[in-house]
Amino acid sequence: MAGALLVAGCQQEAQGSTPRAASGQKPAPAKPPSDDITAEDYPMQPLPRGYVRLKDAYGGVHRVEVEIAATQDARTRGLMWRKELADGKGMLFLFPEESVQSFWMRNTLIPLDMLFITSDLHVAGIISRAEPRTLTSRSVGLSSQYVLEVPGGWTEKVGVKKGSVVEFEGVSGVRVVP
Repeated sequence: MAGALLVAGCQQEAQGSTPRAASGQKPAPAKPPSDDITAEDYPMQPLPRGYVRLKDAYGGVHRVEVEIAATQDARTRGLMWRKELADGKGMLFLFPEESVQSFWMRNTLIPLDMLFITSDLHVAGIISRAEPRTLTSRSVGLSSQYVLEVPGGWTEKVGVKKGSVVEFEGVSGVRVVP
């Protein structure tokens, strides 16, 4: 019996799991959260939510639940580090005024469709299936005040096209910060 206890003790020590070793170690100090808005571990605050309704080429309406990016930090962070984005979900970027917008996909892990929307709520143009993890500038070259990001390929699948009419729900109360 003493031999069995000695063998068991040696095995525990070899595995580094003796009660003495475990109780004598202090846990590693917690790493402070990053202050870099583009870092994966940045503690982003929850964003306001609303809905975007888009009319397709056949007269149907598609409602997308969106997170609303209305501040510089939220617009910079966007959908970085997201591993998925379900159909019917997206992010709506609000800008203080209409101008030619351009987006890149730094730290964005999934392909996205980008719908550039005018101040009079029409789709000015669409970038389809933007390639993830690139710094390529993407723009439709036309003025827009809003940009809606949805899962890559979604606009083709539902028939939303350039010129489609857009409506917002629950967005008017969100303050746009330059």
